[in-house]
Amino acid sequence: MYEPGPIRQNIERDGHVFSWRGLINLGALALIIAAILTLLAGYPIIYHFTRGDPSTLGAFNLGGINASGQVPDLQGRFSPIDPDTPQDAYTRTSPIDSSQKWELVFSDEFNVDNRTFYPGDDPYWEAVDLHYWETNNLEWYDPASVTTQGGSLMITLMEKETHNLNYQGAMITSWNKFCFTGGYVEVKAQLPGVSNIEGLWPAVWMMGNLGRAGYGATLDGMWPYTYDACDVGTVANQSINGNPPAALVNGDPGKGGVLSYLPGQKLSRCTCGGEDHPGPKHSDNTFVGRAAPEIDVFEAQITTGGPGAFAGVLTGQVSQSAQWAPFDAGYWWQNTSSNEIIYNPEITIQNPFVGSATQEATSVVTNTNTQCYEYPDPNFVPAAVSGAQLPAQVPGGPPAGAGCFAVYGVEYKPGFDDAYISWMANEQLAWTLNVAGMGPNSETQISQRPVPQEPMYLIANLGMSYNFGPIDLTHIPFPVHLRIDYIRVYQPSNAVNIGCDPSDFPTADYINEHMEAYTNPNLTTWTGDYGQPWPKNSFLKQC
Repeated sequence: MYEPGPIRQNIERDGHVFSWRGLINLGALALIIAAILTLLAGYPIIYHFTRGDPSTLGAFNLGGINASGQVPDLQGRFSPIDPDTPQDAYTRTSPIDSSQKWELVFSDEFNVDNRTFYPGDDPYWEAVDLHYWETNNLEWYDPASVTTQGGSLMITLMEKETHNLNYQGAMITSWNKFCFTGGYVEVKAQLPGVSNIEGLWPAVWMMGNLGRAGYGATLDGMWPYTYDACDVGTVANQSINGNPPAALVNGDPGKGGVLSYLPGQKLSRCTCGGEDHPGPKHSDNTFVGRAAPEIDVFEAQITTGGPGAFAGVLTGQVSQSAQWAPFDAGYWWQNTSSNEIIYNPEITIQNPFVGSATQEATSVVTNTNTQCYEYPDPNFVPAAVSGAQLPAQVPGGPPAGAGCFAVYGVEYKPGFDDAYISWMANEQLAWTLNVAGMGPNSETQISQRPVPQEPMYLIANLGMSYNFGPIDLTHIPFPVHLRIDYIRVYQPSNAVNIGCDPSDFPTADYINEHMEAYTNPNLTTWTGDYGQPWPKNSFLKQC
């Protein structure tokens, strides 16, 4: 046992209860307790009343993520708006109404070279890896065929055996990453090849987010519907027991004149309660009709079907169109002079293609600027150079890619009433479609079709298909390139609506519930390959 020594024993025992040392100890203890209470209770209260709005880094979800959860990792890119976009392009007026001030909501200037677009590489774009069998394309779409070079997006179509196909091209989309509802899309592009050699199919277009281009099961019963009524327009073949008679005649000549081979609108207003549907519902408790509509900024073609002096001469054109379902009788929409406005009939005419058993097309074609092609002078086109990244310069002629870039665009207002779609080509208004042109059709017994109200994503691709027209494989100077200088999206300052999952047209939950269909391009049908039930339809008395 330890015993205190003499010094300890001689310490004086009497004194005050409170000493300076004791007070200091108590003060230190009080400070520690106060600090702990501040951390556990005070900080959350202080943070709640002093924090700003949660940062989205300029994107459309918390933390700046896109719809698929990615944060931009491009240097200096923390927003859907590219920092390389010139300041004078941040606002513009509507091409249709110069009194409307519109603001930039998305842009990509493609100024950073050597970007890649494999899954996960880019916050706003992803290249597909598949065969686009829906249109019988001759090529395989491979992410290796798209990059950025010289300040442009460059999509290459080449002679290269890929997955047992003889050609390789590319398709890039912003599916489930960037979407918008209404506005103006502007694209500055140089078309591939030359303006008098037919066969290439370059395109920039948009589609509703509930359908993923190239993934057939997601498009089954979805494309190209834009419909919010419950009637015969929602059912398979647009008819029941042979009625209405207009559904059986004056349709697709390749299908015996039958109007529609579509399986019906899968997610229609007729969908029975409790069935699989992304919602929302109307005030009468019926579902909002949902689908995957399409609007094309342009599809470029070389044809002999030009207006006036261009008839019979191979001429570069852009087809600018929208696809619709259900269909009018004979695919003839109400294209009166007030519903179809063509601004320059000397270079713009009605497309003779009006539809087939799978789509009704409102389409007009406009002559292109022949200098805004990869090879601007048809007299100087090199022989095909298989496997080369760029064809060599021809003596006396311009190099590949020497052509100018032309501006194409689409402005659209979704919905009914005063809705419309207007197209631009060569930086000039080409034509306007007013929604009254897609009004009810008494012969096919269908209702008004609205200008697409779905959140739309962007697509750019370069391929070939005999479905689109003749192909001159002998003279196309492979490899050829679609170059895009920029893509910009504007919306009215009082109607900004970006995002792939808006509350009035949600998509996220439905996509997540059916992710296999949205990620497996080998699933071509909803009930067959994917094995899911078709939602019951009240018009068919299935509820």
